[in-house]
Amino acid sequence: MQQSTFVERRAAAWQRLEELVRRAGRRGIRALDPGAVAELGRLYRAATSDLAFARGRGYDASLTEYLNRLTARAHAHVYGAANESGWDRIARFYAYTFPREFRRSFAFFAICTAVTIACSVTAYAVVGSHPNEAYALLPKAMIPSRIDKSLHDSNFGFDLGYWPAMSSMIVTNNMRVAAIAFAGSATLGALTIWIVAQNGLMLGGLGALFTRAGFGYDFWATIAPHGVIELTAIQIAGAAGLLIAAGVIYPGRLRRRDAIAANARRAGTLIAGVASMLVVAGTIEGAISPQRWPPAARIAIGALTAAALLLYFGFGGRDARRA
Repeated sequence: MQQSTFVERRAAAWQRLEELVRRAGRRGIRALDPGAVAELGRLYRAATSDLAFARGRGYDASLTEYLNRLTARAHAHVYGAANESGWDRIARFYAYTFPREFRRSFAFFAICTAVTIACSVTAYAVVGSHPNEAYALLPKAMIPSRIDKSLHDSNFGFDLGYWPAMSSMIVTNNMRVAAIAFAGSATLGALTIWIVAQNGLMLGGLGALFTRAGFGYDFWATIAPHGVIELTAIQIAGAAGLLIAAGVIYPGRLRRRDAIAANARRAGTLIAGVASMLVVAGTIEGAISPQRWPPAARIAIGALTAAALLLYFGFGGRDARRA
């Protein structure tokens, strides 16, 4: 192969590798999103092969020197990442990777959130005016036979010394719901939408029943400490399911299998973050929600968790210099 033909075929990949190395800069791969990190490694390996090929063919020294410098610069980032400790990778995941992927996938999160809110408001309105309709909208097992005390009293009557076991049970149940929402990608997102819709119906329907019984304020105060994190995590799990489904339905310029693989990697990032969020929510629900604190204090805790999530997902992982 002539040198001119070789350069013409490979120049675009070299330029892309240069761009990624520049973006990585002093901060290394922490400055890149997961897809760009994978692309950096792939382009680095291709560039090293190109360097060996150029040397073997005896191409101009200027070309081999250029490729040598390029691969040397990329090597520092690729193998610097490989030599990171486990704790460094965990810290980078939560500080940069997870919040960045959330913002990148926000459209899918917004769809799940809109479905949940619409179903919750609808159920609250319908059940609030016609309580018997709760049997049409909610699973029978979720509907109390009678409501003569607050949700806080009926849900948290256990000895607080058992909160670790209670938290474990709550986390397991929430993980199951999140897993189903994520697995809904296999149905092109239909099951995902169904799960988040059911979640909204239960929230609104039960809220209406307790409000009609005179315990509405306590109902929302009981849910608030853990509910903000828990509900957000369920929507993110749903977003992960829709993300994979999108790779099937609309692969864009990629081959369908490549689009699915790329979106599956992104969805994996979201699900890893969701698992951590559900552990935190379950711990709060087992240890903090049962506390006999005034409703206003419990709502304040919920407001603080909401503010923390907004700050984390809104600003986490942003490049300070760009900001």
